[in-house]
Amino acid sequence: MPRLYLRSRTSETSRLVPLRFETGERNDMSQRDAIFPADRHALYDLHRYSAAIRSGDLLFVSGQVGSREDGTPEPMFEDQVRRAFANLRAVLAAAGCSFDDVIDVTSFHTDPQAQFDTVLAVREQEIGEPPYPAWTAIGVTWLAGFDFELKVIARIPTSA
Repeated sequence: MPRLYLRSRTSETSRLVPLRFETGERNDMSQRDAIFPADRHALYDLHRYSAAIRSGDLLFVSGQVGSREDGTPEPMFEDQVRRAFANLRAVLAAAGCSFDDVIDVTSFHTDPQAQFDTVLAVREQEIGEPPYPAWTAIGVTWLAGFDFELKVIARIPTSA
């Protein structure tokens, strides 16, 4: 079996450190736990999906849209974006996380050019201080009646 190494860097040196894998250890990444916020909206049951899945110390959050409790979209675009962030905060909180724990964001936009300024303005209020998460914005043609969606991966704090 080949040996695997991790490059360890300090301000003065760079060295290779061998990685160790204990036999018989089970990685809890194989365990999947569904996470739902306290006030879950109707879309989860209607479309049969989990708000998030906890696997090991990672949280994989399904796309959060600007839906009201009954599953209908907020009619104004800025309100959809704000509601999507609010829905995301609720899912993160249900797993003991906050936006500070988010490491990757994918946002989906039905009209990126027209919507981007609004999204950036709301995002500025929502995401906090650096370091910022990795973020990919994707233009799409359909979001089931919505115009904006956020999908994230977060690292669950050890205290959660």
